[in-house]
Amino acid sequence: MRYAHITGWGAYLPPRIVTNDELAQLVPTSDDWIRERTGIRERRIAGEDDHTSDMAVKAGRRALAVANLDPGRLQLVICATSTPDYLMPNTASLIQDGLGATHAAAFDLNTACSGFVYALAVASAMIRSEVYENALVIGAESMSRVMDWSDRTTCVLFGDGAGAVVLQASDMPGGVLGTSLGSDGSGGNVLRVGLGTRKHFTPEMLAGGDGPYMHMAGGEVYRFATRIMNSVTREVVEAASLTMDDIDLIIPHQANTRILQAAAKQLHIPMDRIYSNLHKYGNTSAASVPLALVDAIEEGRLHAGDHLVMVGFGGGLTWGACLVQWRYDVSDRQWPIWQRGLQGARFGLAGVKSWTHRAERQLRFMEIRLRRRARQRREERAKAKRESGPGPGPEANGKAG
Repeated sequence: MRYAHITGWGAYLPPRIVTNDELAQLVPTSDDWIRERTGIRERRIAGEDDHTSDMAVKAGRRALAVANLDPGRLQLVICATSTPDYLMPNTASLIQDGLGATHAAAFDLNTACSGFVYALAVASAMIRSEVYENALVIGAESMSRVMDWSDRTTCVLFGDGAGAVVLQASDMPGGVLGTSLGSDGSGGNVLRVGLGTRKHFTPEMLAGGDGPYMHMAGGEVYRFATRIMNSVTREVVEAASLTMDDIDLIIPHQANTRILQAAAKQLHIPMDRIYSNLHKYGNTSAASVPLALVDAIEEGRLHAGDHLVMVGFGGGLTWGACLVQWRYDVSDRQWPIWQRGLQGARFGLAGVKSWTHRAERQLRFMEIRLRRRARQRREERAKAKRESGPGPGPEANGKAG
């Protein structure tokens, strides 16, 4: 059998930290109010020039470096995001170009806060079915771009960032052992960002204050999340013929501390087996699970042989869980100095390749335009010659016929 193992991981967070006290200067709230209801102390906010694809490229490079994988060998890039750079082209293609992964297919996946788990399930299935040997799965979000910063019920919750993992094929048992995905579209209006063909930009929309911002029915989201996190976690564990006692760590979508506490109670496990970094980053949507995974690894919470469940839930409504048997300790991914130098050279070369591709495309385009203009000039000269009629005969020169 083929297995899909996580062999590399990386994260990127914007440097700007926004505390609860800073938000209290924008909306009627307080540090105590936010902490008590959500568990959030601060979040990262992307700068004007720090876009979703930029953060994803940085996280992707770090994951590739941990895996010691040349970006030129990547075969698939999946970006889970609900805040893409553009509606078109897809953000994953921008990431693929930024990494110099010239041989990789690339596409976006949008299931909101469940996105990374969905993307991990898709990539692992493609690897196990021998479609690809390796893949880069990224969760990246610029949630600050879709916040109404006058709405205290949403703007205090979300932050920006990106996390990534490298998946590679192996005949060693372990890796992604099972997945469970689900959706209930009847709850689509519970959590949404109103921008698309159904609700596109118009002057009237913006004048009425109904911009493309996050809208959330908090109570309904809470009830949905506490119920579904319990059920989908149990489902993926039982499908792998394991029990909750076999699970060493659960890394859930970082939405709200109360949700995590309720899930721990329903799963009959102590809170220390549910990892949370919510207090540092807030809700980063599709980026929250990989960001939490990277922090957990760096804190020594995962070891070779551990069983891990990653679980997401969010807009759609969607949910999903992946059960993973972890393969590596952090020390297993420490490469010597010469190899790290080689990795840096690979990224530099990848950047040159990407620039070369763009330059070649521009040169081809210029060549086509020049040929088209030359053809048009020939056609214009031929047309002018036809319209001027035959040239002067011998009589016009004073000579006899």
